Amino acid sequence: MGEWIEIGHIDDIPPQAARTVATAFGDIAVFRTVDDRFFAVRDRCPHKGGPLSQGIVHGGRVACPLHNWVIDLATGEAVAPDKGCAHRYAVKVEAGRVYLGALAR
Repeated sequence: MGEWIEIGHIDDIPPQAARTVATAFGDIAVFRTVDDRFFAVRDRCPHKGGPLSQGIVHGGRVACPLHNWVIDLATGEAVAPDKGCAHRYAVKVEAGRVYLGALAR
């Protein structure tokens, strides 16, 4: 992994919510779960392009606000019976700061 982009403090993203970050790769949604895990995926549902950052976070998943597709935040994969994948990005937390990996993985 190359560069990291600092996107803010962990408190900038409330539990069970997301923050959108504009990058050269397009908008990326950075999610915080209720148990303080952080995930990052492209802010575009694989179904019809809905804004995942506006979805409901539950456990380690987010439900797309347009058609209720559920995306696993750890893998980016749609939960069965749906099929598709939202591109994932590396995210890390150090000293209370959240960093986004500069390259898709």
